[in-house]
Amino acid sequence: MALEMHLGRILSAATEETVKSALAATLRHIRSGTGGRRKGGKRLTELLGAARLTAAQAEEWEVVRSLQDALHYAEGRLLRPDYEEKYRLRYVDHGPRDELGLGSISRTVAMMNEFWCAEAERYLEDHPDCSLAEIVQYVRGLGADARFMQAPAEDPARYYIPRGMAEHALWTERVLNNRVEIKDPAGAARRIVSSPEALAVLGADTDGRTVLLAAELQRRATHLRELRRLAEDATTTEHALQRALKGMHWIFGGHFIGEARQRRLVPGDEVDIPLIRGDGSLYIVELKRAAGVKLVKEHRGSWVPRREVSEAIGQAINYLVGLDESRERILTEFGIDTRRASALVLIGHPLSQPEIAEAEISEALRIHASHLNRVEVLTYKELIDSAERALALGDVI
Repeated sequence: MALEMHLGRILSAATEETVKSALAATLRHIRSGTGGRRKGGKRLTELLGAARLTAAQAEEWEVVRSLQDALHYAEGRLLRPDYEEKYRLRYVDHGPRDELGLGSISRTVAMMNEFWCAEAERYLEDHPDCSLAEIVQYVRGLGADARFMQAPAEDPARYYIPRGMAEHALWTERVLNNRVEIKDPAGAARRIVSSPEALAVLGADTDGRTVLLAAELQRRATHLRELRRLAEDATTTEHALQRALKGMHWIFGGHFIGEARQRRLVPGDEVDIPLIRGDGSLYIVELKRAAGVKLVKEHRGSWVPRREVSEAIGQAINYLVGLDESRERILTEFGIDTRRASALVLIGHPLSQPEIAEAEISEALRIHASHLNRVEVLTYKELIDSAERALALGDVI
């Protein structure tokens, strides 16, 4: 109705016969619907475009501008309230501005403001020590999740925002972009993660395998965030770090196929994490504390590993010696080849020595480990950063 009224006004203002003819053809199409209904569709946008071109050729620029807005309205790029307000396309005169529309906008803005303030206050109650930046981050995340608002059939007239859904969609879109050719990965991601039965939909979807991969990426990202939190806490114990790393063999790289069930392979020795390579050989991980351990000290103008690092390396070497001496028995009893076993010492975090550049700490550990044949030394931060870079590329092994 608004478009028909507007085109009638444009037709009255046009002067050139070619422009009037093009506008009349557009109006005839709109009025050609059955049962008094107005007709639109692709033909309408074609006629509006042709009328705009005719007006431009006739240099009737006011008509061109009006037809441009009419075309945008027909294509859904100009909303009806704005369109009706701009050209006053109403049967009843409400004055120079639509007071009803103004009231609706003002009430909407006021309610939105009240909603966001309430959410910020609720977060502040649950996190009394949070900073302003954390509140802003929470509200911004809630706004991103609002795009996935749901209206459950079993709960009429109520809506809810599923928290974390935007993050799921981001991971899904990233994997869809990296792994398969999809015309609209963002749309596909939103369609998939908005399903209440997301994983079931993923399995049945054409791109189900890829999307299940996205779910695994999301799970791993969550575990990495928790591990980083623990590693940056100076009070975290070795036992807590070991629990956090349980089942996360993927964090050490794609050449490991899993974690051995048996941790006590040599009498008196129990390794923290026994990993199995693709060739069946053993790789042991010796865990020490993270941010609570200082890693290097200055010696004759250079940074060298502290006693805690050297002791951890010595412990790993003792494990390897014991495995070498018992390799035949271990292979027979457990089916694990320890002849080519190697070890990783996971220790410390640069946060424990903020006065020393992270690069200098890493270089000191790397130089020291380069003189060892079968033992590698890494900080928790290096391990977590490496795993996060792999996830950012969508890598799941």
